[in-house]
Amino acid sequence: MTKTRVPAIEGWFTMDEENPALLGSRCKDSGSYFFPKELDHSRVPGFGQSELEEVELSRTGTLWSWTDASYAPPEPYVQLDDPFVPFAIAAVELDKEKIVVMGQVARGVTAADLSLGMTMELVLEMLHEDDDNEYMVWKWRPAAGEGSK
Repeated sequence: MTKTRVPAIEGWFTMDEENPALLGSRCKDSGSYFFPKELDHSRVPGFGQSELEEVELSRTGTLWSWTDASYAPPEPYVQLDDPFVPFAIAAVELDKEKIVVMGQVARGVTAADLSLGMTMELVLEMLHEDDDNEYMVWKWRPAAGEGSK
């Protein structure tokens, strides 16, 4: 039986596996971007009655910072590997929006493979699964041609 791929967090990213995108919002008056998206202007301090619109954010950005998760996070984290396999977490400044978005780094890419300023791209990977579904989430990986530095 084939499992259905579904977002682990509904409404935060598209499920286009070839060209995934984070879903954010943009203030029509100031041009400011937000992630995760916020469409209720009253919840955004300093934006009064400005209209917010949903937008797809840049798929690429610059590695701003990173760290290594050397131990398993607490629940609700679902551990896929036994024993636990450390993973990297990246803070990426999006190309167009110039906002920093955190995310886990794709499987197989370690903290040692990353370097400040490298170009990162958005990908989808399975976070965990159950009997019926594979729960997908966005992750970052070095863009083609970046490789280890």
